[in-house]
Amino acid sequence: MGEVQLTTLRSGLRVASERVPGARSVASGVWVAVGARDEPAELSGVSHFLEHLLFKGTQEHTAKAIAEAVDRVGGDMNAFTTKEYTAYYTRLPGDRLDLGLQLLGEVLTIPALRDQDIESERQVILEELLMDEDSPEDRVHTLLYENLFPGHPLGRDTAGHRETVAGISADHIRDFFRTWYHPAAMVLAVAGDVDHDHVVAEAEHRFAGVVARDLPARVSPGGVVRPLAVLRRPTEQAHLALGFRAVPRQDPDREALDVVNHVLGGGMSSRLFDEIREQRGLAYAVYSSPAAYADAGALTVYAGTNPGTAPLVLDLVEEQLVKLRTQGISDAELDVAKGYLTGSFLLGLEDTASRMARVGGLLTTTGTLRPVDDQLARWRAVTQDDVRRVVARVLDGPRSLAALGPLTKKSLSGRAA
Repeated sequence: MGEVQLTTLRSGLRVASERVPGARSVASGVWVAVGARDEPAELSGVSHFLEHLLFKGTQEHTAKAIAEAVDRVGGDMNAFTTKEYTAYYTRLPGDRLDLGLQLLGEVLTIPALRDQDIESERQVILEELLMDEDSPEDRVHTLLYENLFPGHPLGRDTAGHRETVAGISADHIRDFFRTWYHPAAMVLAVAGDVDHDHVVAEAEHRFAGVVARDLPARVSPGGVVRPLAVLRRPTEQAHLALGFRAVPRQDPDREALDVVNHVLGGGMSSRLFDEIREQRGLAYAVYSSPAAYADAGALTVYAGTNPGTAPLVLDLVEEQLVKLRTQGISDAELDVAKGYLTGSFLLGLEDTASRMARVGGLLTTTGTLRPVDDQLARWRAVTQDDVRRVVARVLDGPRSLAALGPLTKKSLSGRAA
């Protein structure tokens, strides 16, 4: 892998570049250390709202002019919001680095944030929320998180709710931007056949004049978990999501949980996929997935099945969870999981965009750059003792079951605790 160079400017902006000799593309991204968990409850969704608005034009260029500049060179410019950060990025031909940094600098330091744009984009986001509401697989996951982290920002939908989005004013958005979008909260990450000194010089020019301030203070979620939530809807399938509190981002057991997840439902060779889909044909989609935050985490299991077979599917999931707790995993499963995690990680670094995202994400969430070889070594070092320990930590803890479809709490209550 290429060498990553890091420079912190006097403003507090961290500038990281990974040189990829011979790359024909260059990826640039600005990662801002503020997300959905940093919003007051009454402004839930404001990070996502602001992310949309930064593409509506700047004090120097209209939204169409920005889009045409990117289209003219066949590039891509986009953004996304998570619970703990918001990222803005471009992927352009290798000789267009300066264009990407110019556009990112503009949208992140001098966005227009006009009243009329705010009102028009509000309608777009309300439509997006309606679209998500009509996606039962998405909706059951938001329902699960509401019950895994009740009353805490981690339990809220990243995009907010219709009521809060409708109530966010132009002044709320401008104040949120002024408060949190400053150099000390940002990482500029670049990957491609680039010169680090040139990237730093451009960053000093494009991100000049912004005053650094404090980062948001975060409160850890409490220990309460609601065991069961059912959203009755006349869907063709029953959508089931079972969740456990898990380990935070920098926990020593993070890689062991990755292994457990792969064995349970993280791939086509996983126990849940084989038992529920391949052997019994009870679901098209069935999987498990880990999530990690600064001070918390989650392990979730999802399955979509015929409403009449929902109790059976939940029993089969429980059967696999019991086997994990009582029998652990085999040496062969451990070997397969390690091979999958290390191999897919390496394959994911085959383009400049993924390398840029890795660097930007690590610096934003952990403040450090873990070398690729170190990350590979952490997965390879996972032992059977590590697996048993993290299984006990996670699966012996409280759980929450969320279900969406033509179901009742009575039909599922015995399978929630």
